[in-house]
Amino acid sequence: VQLQASGGGSVQAGGSLRLSCVASGNIPRVHVIKWFRQVPGKERDLVASSTSLGSTSYADSVKGRFTVSRDYAKNTVYLQMNRLKPEDTGVYYCHTRIGDEWNAKDYWGQGTLVTVSS
Repeated sequence: VQLQASGGGSVQAGGSLRLSCVASGNIPRVHVIKWFRQVPGKERDLVASSTSLGSTSYADSVKGRFTVSRDYAKNTVYLQMNRLKPEDTGVYYCHTRIGDEWNAKDYWGQGTLVTVSS
């Protein structure tokens, strides 16, 4: 399983970016892909998640501004980020966990940097 994240960049506050996470390999039909954000010196925080069955969830800090969606034909999960704030700055990673509760493995994309200036 491989995850390839892209789409980061530098924007001013109020702007928008769309991140992409392309998944490849032996991914189960039912799976969850999550987006995390990490800033220097801190752990990765969950931003949004998307199940292959169509449900989504968001951190309170991004609700109403971020939208996660999928293109099933392209095996791609998108994170549309609108009305960006300086506190959204960080490296964004996509993630999935494959396996059951006794034998699971985490897979991470390589991270894409988002910088929001005030």
